[in-house]
Amino acid sequence: MSAPRVTILRTAGTNCDAELVRAFEMAGGTASLLHLEAVVERPSLLREADVLAFPGGFTYGDDVASGAVFAVKLRARLLEPLLRAVEEGRLVFGVCNGFQILVRAGLLPALDGPGRPGDAALGFNDSARFEDRWVALEGTSDLCPWVPRGTVIECPVAHGEGKFVARDGGVLRRMEERGQVVLRYRMPPGVPPGTFPHNPNGSEADVAGVCDPTGRVFGLMPHPERNILPWHHPGRRGASGLPVFGNAIRWVREHR
Repeated sequence: MSAPRVTILRTAGTNCDAELVRAFEMAGGTASLLHLEAVVERPSLLREADVLAFPGGFTYGDDVASGAVFAVKLRARLLEPLLRAVEEGRLVFGVCNGFQILVRAGLLPALDGPGRPGDAALGFNDSARFEDRWVALEGTSDLCPWVPRGTVIECPVAHGEGKFVARDGGVLRRMEERGQVVLRYRMPPGVPPGTFPHNPNGSEADVAGVCDPTGRVFGLMPHPERNILPWHHPGRRGASGLPVFGNAIRWVREHR
């Protein structure tokens, strides 16, 4: 069986694409970088991949808001083929800026169907500054193949707009009931929920990553692709980000 194919979409301002290539290839996939405009010209490229990934960075300078211009382009030029790719069973991954793009484009959390934004947003950090620090995460869902329940990941955050906010309490409650809250920031023993800097941005309910109702579309603010080798962690505590990508590649092998 050939290696699962991963397409990573990039554009002006993307700066974490090489890390994603390395992570997926270390996990057993074959990864290719495609510029957004190339896919706009030939949308069928989306159907050639088993996994679609949106890396971190500052696309289009984040001049309007983080991920906003990329998301507008997706909705205007690629929403239908992207939704078709999801319906056909492909996995989708968005990290940091990529997560912001998926939320703004309506791919996450997609409570009432994909392509309908507004259920959630990623706002400015409560600290009112860019946060660049290591955090601990814990898997809290049985729905998402990317991260099983109970998984513990240590990896960095690097964002200024990472505070997850649901439109209202009903949205968050529905997400929790359906298993769409995939990752939460993990507090040390005895530390109350929501405590800074363990929750680095003030996200509601310590939410760090979510999925769509199928579990296949997954986005998170922290960067697991920056902890895929033992020496990446400042305490040399292992490459706990790599299994995220291994889980996806294994899922594709079992389901395609």
